[in-house]
Amino acid sequence: MTADQDPALLRRWNATLLAARAGREGPDPAPYGRNLLARWAEPQRRYHTADHLRAVLDRVDELTDQGGEGGELELVRLAAWFHDAVYRPDRSENEERSALLAEKALTEAGLTPHEVAEVARLVRLTVTHDPDGGDLNGETLCDADLAVLAAAPDAYARYAAAVREEYAFVPDDAFREGRAAVLRHLLDLPRLFRTPYGAAVWEQKARENVERELKELRAVA
Repeated sequence: MTADQDPALLRRWNATLLAARAGREGPDPAPYGRNLLARWAEPQRRYHTADHLRAVLDRVDELTDQGGEGGELELVRLAAWFHDAVYRPDRSENEERSALLAEKALTEAGLTPHEVAEVARLVRLTVTHDPDGGDLNGETLCDADLAVLAAAPDAYARYAAAVREEYAFVPDDAFREGRAAVLRHLLDLPRLFRTPYGAAVWEQKARENVERELKELRAVA
């Protein structure tokens, strides 16, 4: 879906960038949003699509509505837009390239050096999803990004299947090994979710889903 086909999402981008600029002058937000939406619509994507972007933005809103988790929420929302803006499943530097894109685009779009640096930091944080204690921005973004893990079992199964489709070029044995490593990393985290709301509402469901998928991978191996 292109930006012209998803005007509501483009309006969300425009509102977020304008709010982050806090009345400062700058270029029209819309071309930047259209560029990002075109990236999120690339054909190699099956899970990391505009639907995922929308879900992350919705979860940021949910966290804000439920707990007012604090932090610089407009910068968190901008980081959500950029966190998978560069996505090639056959490459390992997607987060770094996405952060560099954010640095370039948001500097041009009129954000301050602090704001640009913070968005880029948050994008890079999605490599590990392991923010430091008290990192309110990082906790909110990482929880929103991982919230899919707490989906209902059928929705989680669709998520896992879409991830497999993105890695269709990887042989089954290699995919199972790599995916299992990702799941073990998640389970080894002291907490998947760091915000109070995420920990209370999403943690148990997510661990059950991840443990079930890991068990299924092991059963096939």
